[in-house]
Amino acid sequence: MRIISGKARGTKLYSLEGSTTRPTLDRVKESLFNIIQNQVPECTFLDLFSGSGAIGLEAASRGANKTILCEKNKAAISIIKKNIEKTHLEDKVKIYENSYENLLNTINEKFDIIYIDPPYKTDFAYEATNLILKNNLLNEKGTIIIETDEEERIIKQIEKLEIEIVNRRRYGRIHLVFLEKWD
Repeated sequence: MRIISGKARGTKLYSLEGSTTRPTLDRVKESLFNIIQNQVPECTFLDLFSGSGAIGLEAASRGANKTILCEKNKAAISIIKKNIEKTHLEDKVKIYENSYENLLNTINEKFDIIYIDPPYKTDFAYEATNLILKNNLLNEKGTIIIETDEEERIIKQIEKLEIEIVNRRRYGRIHLVFLEKWD
């Protein structure tokens, strides 16, 4: 696992041992950032369920003005701190050791890009998207991206919300679902 492009390009990242988190594959991350590359510079980026912080750190490396990483696992927080230090992106990244619900209900910020990569087999993607919309945390023209291995189930849930599915990509068993607010 490494930073693919930008200021910290080539930096190898620490990852968590065990099965509590699963890092986004480099090929999925590279494809993701190829899709959103024009939105990232100078954006405000939120990485929910950050794990090692790889997605948020990639955004910071590629020029996001501000990146917020949200993670509640203490071991993951320790890894994120090491990765921030290793990439020298301290001035662009802030960590919240918090549950996604607490962060989304208390943060006073709007985001251009929100990446949601929750534990699979949960309803956290739907619940987080609902809170983002309810609390008006997405900027106009902002994008929510959900990583899942259960695209059909997630899409059925998301269709209940006032948000539009604008793109869907598949990489093996991994799916990325791109959402934007209705006009």
